[in-house]
Amino acid sequence: MSSRDLSAPNWLVHLLRSKPDPVPWTRAIRAPIALALPLAIGFALGDIVLGAVVSTGALPTVLSEAAGPYRYRARRITGAAVAAFAGYAAGLLSGGNPAVSVPVVIVVAALSALISAAGSNASIAALQMFVFCVLGTGQHLLGVQVEISLICFVVGAVWGLGVALFGWTVRATSPERSAVTQVFIELAAMLSAEDEDTQRAARHQLTSALNTAYDRLLTARSWLSGRDETYRKLLTLLSASTPAVEASVAMVNAGERPPRELIDYLVRLATAVRMDAELPPVPELESDEPMAVALRAGLVKIGKGKERKRREPDPLRKRLREWLSSLAGPVTWSATLRLTLCVAIAEVVSLLVPFERSYWITLTVGIVLKPDFGSVFGRAVLRGLGTVAGVSIGAAVLGLGAQGWWLVAFSALFAAGVAIGKVRNYGLLATFVTPLIILQMDLSSHGDWSVVLARLVDTVLGCAIVLLFGYLLWPGSMRPRVGGQLADALDKVTEYASRALRPVDSADDRAERSRGRRRAYRALADLRTTFQQVIVEPSAAGRQAVAWWPVIVELERFTDAVTEVVVTVEHGAPPPDPAAVEQITAALTELAAAVREQREPASMAMPGGDQLSGVVDGLTAVFDAVRGPDLTERSPMRFVRRFLLDRWT
Repeated sequence: MSSRDLSAPNWLVHLLRSKPDPVPWTRAIRAPIALALPLAIGFALGDIVLGAVVSTGALPTVLSEAAGPYRYRARRITGAAVAAFAGYAAGLLSGGNPAVSVPVVIVVAALSALISAAGSNASIAALQMFVFCVLGTGQHLLGVQVEISLICFVVGAVWGLGVALFGWTVRATSPERSAVTQVFIELAAMLSAEDEDTQRAARHQLTSALNTAYDRLLTARSWLSGRDETYRKLLTLLSASTPAVEASVAMVNAGERPPRELIDYLVRLATAVRMDAELPPVPELESDEPMAVALRAGLVKIGKGKERKRREPDPLRKRLREWLSSLAGPVTWSATLRLTLCVAIAEVVSLLVPFERSYWITLTVGIVLKPDFGSVFGRAVLRGLGTVAGVSIGAAVLGLGAQGWWLVAFSALFAAGVAIGKVRNYGLLATFVTPLIILQMDLSSHGDWSVVLARLVDTVLGCAIVLLFGYLLWPGSMRPRVGGQLADALDKVTEYASRALRPVDSADDRAERSRGRRRAYRALADLRTTFQQVIVEPSAAGRQAVAWWPVIVELERFTDAVTEVVVTVEHGAPPPDPAAVEQITAALTELAAAVREQREPASMAMPGGDQLSGVVDGLTAVFDAVRGPDLTERSPMRFVRRFLLDRWT
């Protein structure tokens, strides 16, 4: 048997892989302060149970924290804490009486799924509402009065919010300034890369940095008056970087290396932005290479951008109307029905198993099946693996009878692990959050190994319910779904190519072209994210994601080729022939239609000439990737046809 036969399947490798994100050291320090300090104070005052309830109240602030402007984080964490309190109160008031608690948990689960359709912050708040509703149903077992428990929970939530936002007083604009700085750092990294793979990875990092910077600044500006000078300068600086970004992408796509002094300048520019210092002068060039000249011209414009108009926040009525309209879609109701069904099954099973605190079954189901959080299969497997590891750790702490300051120390360690696991791997998060909740909720079980075993069995049962009823038996859960988003990304790329390759008559046209480029690259970045979520499934959906991957790669290269033509036109080259642009647009439209209709694309006429040769080569590569080599099994369209035949014949 060869080593290849013994290797792990592709989906498992992707599932267990940790994200290469940097360790969030500041959050890893704040989390133990928020969660372990209440335990320490409770132990010092002689009532560690109340300290545990306060720590539980701080937990939603740790679980919901994310990188971003302080205003954004304040809204996100506050919303999560309020929702967690509402869920906790509902669970606590109904706990101990299954006739009441079971319907309450099911209703909260359905509301959680519906609220998630309102956006990212609403989604995390809805998850906290459900999680702490389930935890509240078992809190009566600690023997704390309901009123005291609710007060302690509020104290913990306020404490956690204060810890999370303490830096606001001294670092008010630091997240936004860091985001803009990161754009110039990624530009320098991309231009310094020496091989194509590194350049491609750096380009993806640049796209991510641009998306993050715009999101943070536009979000912050929408909550400020137009007189806020700091945000106005940062947003103007970011907007003015567009020509330099386009020139850099074009240079990398053309296979050219920029002069070293321009890369060094980008590093100095990033430092100046980060330190809020005066921007350095752009160095003169001895080279007259067109791409280098275009890049320098783009860098000169960075300090001279026009001030952007302030974006007004959407009225509450408009946001509410958009949320209500999203509830009419079948995706939202399908997710709601699936979550509600699985939670109902979990509640019934929890009444039948001979374990105390069997609410862990329902808790596992809700966390794994939460809508919009990625692959159900992947989260179920990682939750199961992480919980096995976490329960093992919890067994070592509780089963050996650790008490007092040892419990405080272990809680601090687990809290730091939760902060790191949130950004690295869901299984790692489950590994640390499981023993943390065990310590908070099972303080009376020191030395009782049966409780630890019960947590393990409950989690396995919850994962089994999700995999069986929420994945294997749920209609459409294993159906290929990457193709639809690929077609949507093709639409965005078509819009960008159509606008970018035509003559620009005004500054407004140029600005709209830049916005089209950002929309196209953002759509491709979102497509990559969807691919990474689906590829972890050993189903038709995962196999189709693998089949589509060459198409995504070639589409990114095609978009880079379009940007290269844009830069050459901006610096003196004549605009492409309108008839040629029409052929490019028609070919892209045919590709999107073929993907949606699950057929092979028809052969399309391609323009000739040197100016669009890179664009045509990229587009031809996309067509070839969609069709697949000689219609082998690696062809996405061949895969779709075989899937449909196997399913319906």
